[in-house]
Amino acid sequence: MRDEGREGGQPVDASSLIAHPSSLMDERFTLIGLPAESRRAQFAQDVAKGLTDSPKSLPCCYFYDRLGSLLFEAICEVPEYYLTRAETAILQTHAEEIAALFPGATDLIELGSGSAAKTRLLIEAFLRRHPRQRYVPLDICRTVLEESSLDLLGTFPTLHILAITAEYREGLKHLQTLSAGPKLVLWLGSNIGNLERTAAAGFLAQLRQFLAPSDRLLIGIDLRKDRAALLAAYNDACGVTAAFNRNLLVRINRELGGQFDPRTFEHRALYNEELGRIEMHLVSDTAQEVPIERLGITVSLKAGEAIHTENCYKYSQKEIEALAATAGLCCEKFWLDPDRRFAVTLLKASP
Repeated sequence: MRDEGREGGQPVDASSLIAHPSSLMDERFTLIGLPAESRRAQFAQDVAKGLTDSPKSLPCCYFYDRLGSLLFEAICEVPEYYLTRAETAILQTHAEEIAALFPGATDLIELGSGSAAKTRLLIEAFLRRHPRQRYVPLDICRTVLEESSLDLLGTFPTLHILAITAEYREGLKHLQTLSAGPKLVLWLGSNIGNLERTAAAGFLAQLRQFLAPSDRLLIGIDLRKDRAALLAAYNDACGVTAAFNRNLLVRINRELGGQFDPRTFEHRALYNEELGRIEMHLVSDTAQEVPIERLGITVSLKAGEAIHTENCYKYSQKEIEALAATAGLCCEKFWLDPDRRFAVTLLKASP
């Protein structure tokens, strides 16, 4: 899921990306996306591998089909899920301060953009300083990317959008072809929490190679806190997170001919304090054999066997600073919400 994360899958050759302008917004909107058949093939490959491994797992990026994206937006509204509210509070307070750090025209590039609800605060702040603005959102769900882009274009008449439908590493290859100029790369929602800590440092190191001295990376990261608050955030009383988790099985049924009965799986989110992460699973209530027609496999599950669907790592301020240093970055600004639950950090490339 998240923390609003959309990471996963395997990198592909960026030359397979296809660009096509939208007729809806003419020259202000361009969408770049992997061909649908490539996305379907990658989904099939990752599901087959994950469900035949031991222990079983599924990449969390595949949560975000159309329904999954809508369920995630609902998660952001439940009382227990503090992350979105905390990060929004930081951006509401500091958006103007952030925009003021960039005196000239600056591209806003966002990894895992989703609905871009929080990003509007930054777009508004940048547009107040510059009459024209380019926004480059990258997200794995094409439908949500198109809808959010068209909504932003309707709201901001001088905004231009280059939207990229891809997983992070796929999209990064394309971003490297953008014209030179100041860039602010946004990685909000604690998306980084979905990566193992060493993988997070590795991906930040890739981003660091993409940053010029005038560029910056603005990253939102959920902080370590008491177990009760974390468990409540991923086990909301309304069951929205459980529905979001089970929807991954619904997607496999729809797209790959699976025969999963989601009602036979329990949503389970645990906090591993030693590793500092929430671990999400789908746990089979009973022993079962589940065929997946288009993969030509049958998945065997024991009663109580879990399919690992997501990790959400939490960080302390010192861990954020150490993570940045490992990737060749340094922390320039560090903002917290009033309850000190969430951090937004401005990073730049170390000399």
